[in-house]
Amino acid sequence: MAIVGGGIAGLAAAFALQESGHRAGPAPVCTLIEASPAWGGKIVTHRVNDCVIEGGPDSFLSQKPWALELCARLGISDRLINTNEFHKKTFVYSRGRLRELPEGLVVIVPKKLGPFMRSGLLSWPGLVRMGLDLVLPRKRDGEDESLAGFFTRRLGWEAFERFIEPLMAGIYAGNAAQISLRATFPRFLDLEQEHGSLIRGMLASRPAAAQSGDPKGVQAGAPARTMFVTLRDGLGDLVDTLVERLRQGGTHLMAGIPVSALQVRSPRPGRWTYELLLKDGSAVSADAVVLATPAFITAELVRPLSPSAAGLLESIPYASTVTISLIYEADQVGPSVRGFGFVVPRNEESDLLAATYTSLKWPYRAPPHRTAIRCYLGGIGRETVLGLSDGELVQRARNELRKITGLAAEPTYAEVNRWERAMPQYTLGHLDRLEALQRSLDNYRGLFLAGAAYRGIGIPDCIRDGTETATSVMRYLTVA
Repeated sequence: MAIVGGGIAGLAAAFALQESGHRAGPAPVCTLIEASPAWGGKIVTHRVNDCVIEGGPDSFLSQKPWALELCARLGISDRLINTNEFHKKTFVYSRGRLRELPEGLVVIVPKKLGPFMRSGLLSWPGLVRMGLDLVLPRKRDGEDESLAGFFTRRLGWEAFERFIEPLMAGIYAGNAAQISLRATFPRFLDLEQEHGSLIRGMLASRPAAAQSGDPKGVQAGAPARTMFVTLRDGLGDLVDTLVERLRQGGTHLMAGIPVSALQVRSPRPGRWTYELLLKDGSAVSADAVVLATPAFITAELVRPLSPSAAGLLESIPYASTVTISLIYEADQVGPSVRGFGFVVPRNEESDLLAATYTSLKWPYRAPPHRTAIRCYLGGIGRETVLGLSDGELVQRARNELRKITGLAAEPTYAEVNRWERAMPQYTLGHLDRLEALQRSLDNYRGLFLAGAAYRGIGIPDCIRDGTETATSVMRYLTVA
C-alpha cells in the first residue's frame, strides 16, 4: 500500500499500519511518499543562538488525547513539557491597550464571572447583553451556523468582536462569519442544546473538568498536563522519532519526489489497483492508497477518477499565514512584555493576529539572557502581507510590537516562515461536503483521504485521522 503526504497525518497513518503488524501478523508493505525533501509538513523546528525556533505549530492540546498517546507509543512522553508555572497571563489588545484575559476565558466562554466582569474587556451594556445568554431560547432548526452568527446570537456582538473573534482567529486564521460551528466547535452547540445557555453549560462542566484528571486515553499516573503541551526540544522531535521508527520498521520512505498522477485499473470487479506516477519518472503500485495531502493537491490527483470529488475538494478554501520569530537580549525587553502573549481583534486593524512570548510561555526555549517572541500575521482577508519581503514583514511585526507593548529594541535575530495555503477553512456546510465527497469516491474502494482538510486541523486531530484511516485500510485489506 502507499501513503501520499509526509505531514503528521501521513506519518501517523504509516506508523499505525506498522504497529498493526506487531499486533495481528505481518503489516502491509507500505511506501510513504512526500513531495518536499523534509518530513513533517508544517512542523518545522530548528535551533538558533541556543533558542528553539518553531516555524509552524509550537504545541498541541492535551485535552485531545491522540498526540499524547502517540508520544507514549513512541516512548517520548518523558520529553513532554507543560507551559511555565509562572507568567500565565494572556492578554487581548483592545481600545489602545493590553487587557488581561481572565482565567477560563481562553476556552471562549468565561468559567469565572467575577474576574471577567472586572476585566474591562466589555462595557456594562456589553456585559448585560452577554448575560442575556442565560434567558435566550435555544436554536432548534438544526441548520449549520457560522461561528460569528452563533456567538453574536448567544453573547452579543461586543463580546464576539472584542475577545471571541481574536481567539478564533488564532486557531483558524479565518473569517468567523464563514466558519462552520458544527465542523469546528460542536461542543458549544451541544452546550446550548443541553443547558439552554453557554454560560450555564460551561459552569456545569467546570466540576467535571476539575475531577477528570488526565485526558482520556493517557496512562494512569501520568504527569498532569496543562492545556497546551510541547516537546522539550521542539515538535520536530516528534517527526524525527516517527521517521526513524518507520525506517527501522521497514516502511519505504521516499522524500523529495512529488506524485504527478494517480491511475487505476480493475483486475476484477469491485477491486482496484492504484498506480502512482512520480515526477522522477518512476511509479508505485498499490492495492490501497491514502492521500494525506492538502485538499487542492488531492483534487488534482482524483480529478480523472471523479470530477465531482475534485470539485468538492477545491471548494475547501485555505488561509495563508506568516510566523515571524524574533530574539532579543532579555535586558532590552521592557516590562510590558509579560505573560504568555496577546491576541488582536480584527476591528483593531492591526497587521498582527497574535504574538507569543515563547521563552516566557515554555521552558527550554531560550537561555535566561535571551527573550524569544513569535508574531503571527496574515489569515483570511489579511493575506496581502505575504506580498511583502521578509525584511518588510519583520519591520511590520516590530512596528506592531512597539505600538502594543512599547518594545523598541533591535532583535539580535529575525526569521520569517511563510505558510501559503496552509490552513484549511471549515466553512458553512463543511460536514455536508465531506459526506458528498465520500459518496463521490465510493466506487473506488481502497482509496482513502486523510489530513487537516477534513475532520480537524490540530496536531491531535491529524494524528487521530491518520490512525483511524490506517484502521480502515487494514480492514479493507483484510476483507480483500
